[in-house]
Amino acid sequence: MRPSPSLQFLRPYARVPVRNAAAFPHLRRPQLSQRCSFHLARQQELEQAGALKYPRIRNDGGEIMRIPDFRAKYQDIQQGVVAEEEVTVRGRVESVRRAGSKLVFIDVRSEFENVQGLCNLGKLVDGTTGSSLKNLARLLNRGDIISVTGKATRTQTGELSIQATQLPEVLTPSLVPRPEKVEDTLHRHIDMLANRRTVDTLRLRSYITRYLRDFFHQRNFLEFQTPILSGNAGGAVARPFTVHAEAVSKDVSLRIAPELWLKRLVVGGVDRVFELGPAFRNEGIDQTHNPEFTICEFYHAYANLQDLITITQDLIRGVAEHCAELISNGTLSSLPEIADLSVYQQPFQQAEFIPTLQDKLGFVFPDLTSPSAHEDLLSLLQSHSIAPFEGQDALPLPKLLDKLAERYIEPLSLSSPLFITHHPVIMSPLSKSFVCPETKQHVSARTELFIRGKELANMYEEENDPFAQRDKFAEQIRQKDVEEGQKVEVDESFCYALASGLPPTGGWGCGVERLVMLMAGTGRISEVLSFGNLRNVVVGGSNVAVGGGAGESKGEGEE
Repeated sequence: MRPSPSLQFLRPYARVPVRNAAAFPHLRRPQLSQRCSFHLARQQELEQAGALKYPRIRNDGGEIMRIPDFRAKYQDIQQGVVAEEEVTVRGRVESVRRAGSKLVFIDVRSEFENVQGLCNLGKLVDGTTGSSLKNLARLLNRGDIISVTGKATRTQTGELSIQATQLPEVLTPSLVPRPEKVEDTLHRHIDMLANRRTVDTLRLRSYITRYLRDFFHQRNFLEFQTPILSGNAGGAVARPFTVHAEAVSKDVSLRIAPELWLKRLVVGGVDRVFELGPAFRNEGIDQTHNPEFTICEFYHAYANLQDLITITQDLIRGVAEHCAELISNGTLSSLPEIADLSVYQQPFQQAEFIPTLQDKLGFVFPDLTSPSAHEDLLSLLQSHSIAPFEGQDALPLPKLLDKLAERYIEPLSLSSPLFITHHPVIMSPLSKSFVCPETKQHVSARTELFIRGKELANMYEEENDPFAQRDKFAEQIRQKDVEEGQKVEVDESFCYALASGLPPTGGWGCGVERLVMLMAGTGRISEVLSFGNLRNVVVGGSNVAVGGGAGESKGEGEE
């Protein structure tokens, strides 16, 4: 017998002494001792039986079928009937049940559907002996990946099954025990295997991104990929990640949004363009924010703000209906039902930024473009006994206005979706602006969509005047310096691109994670990210093996 292999990831289980239980704070000492011995015992058991193998795939056992296809093809087969054709299915063992020495039931799962494997010694035509069947049943563990060749049938209890004609083959043995339940884990693959809701949430994300792509393709948009690394992060007010690029011998930034690149494409003649891709902001982590996230943006030449509102309502309504169908038809059965679709089927609420705040606060705003606007607004807030924000006097004007909206306007979205429109121009440096006939304030042709108190999408008519855009960039930089102490430069290359002619264009952006959170009924962004937030990734991706069992806490990933 060849020596048992020394697999690096198994060493902590096989060799960590129990006295080092502090390394596994989520496990009690008896649990740790049991886990250490179990892994080594499983490894040795398979080796001694000559079953610690990882064979290549062979396609010599009839038609290869996915389990979902098998279930669909043979859904009408009657009890006691055995199909004529021989097929092969493959998947992960969910359970093994012996019914005497000559009959074994194996539940196999693949692509989120199960089928029962029925191993009856009298029906095996490959010369399998009783001892071989017994040894297989003894060695098979929950989590092993196997191949079953046989014929479809339905048992007397009504269970669709594949009646094996050959002894099932182990393709990949599982060396790590799979817990029945995992509350939280840094090992997302274990969480997915143990918890149906975890994997259904991530599957929902995939269905939503596919819906978004289909929605835009059906409306003649083209999907483009734009640079992630560039000399200027551009497109939003946020702190970027900076890395050194050896190829160009200079520091470059990871994009905080694809916006400026996509608008260059519109200048280049792509009248309808969208992108679904990553963006990066070197900022904090909380329940709704992660430094790495996915954004969907589209740019539509000759679309105005009302067009964007109409498209947004159609998109959100369609996503909600699609997700509700996936949940109700059993595809994503573990997710909570979307209780009230009617809130997405009627026109969404709208609230103008300045008039709504003036009604709530009881005073008329000063001219927000004047040099003294900041001081004047602070004075009015104090004289009207408005509860101050933490560090209020140090907040730059755009941030102060944002805080006021967060307190007094955004809660209106708790009952039904809300568009907040016409933000002060100081808050929207990339959008077209105009003088509001009611308030006489300079405001932007912009709206934000809020649902249940959270921002979901941001859209506006794009500034296409290169001279006005340069002035707005300069004002943005002035405010940014006050807020963050950073020195940034006007994006002259983008202003130059505008000089070639950007048609009147409507632009739109939505955080994909926020949309998935809304439809999945979850309040934590880490649940809709494949491997959790940045803390989860840094800890879970480190070169340190930790126990992956039931009750494992999130540790640093806790929100």
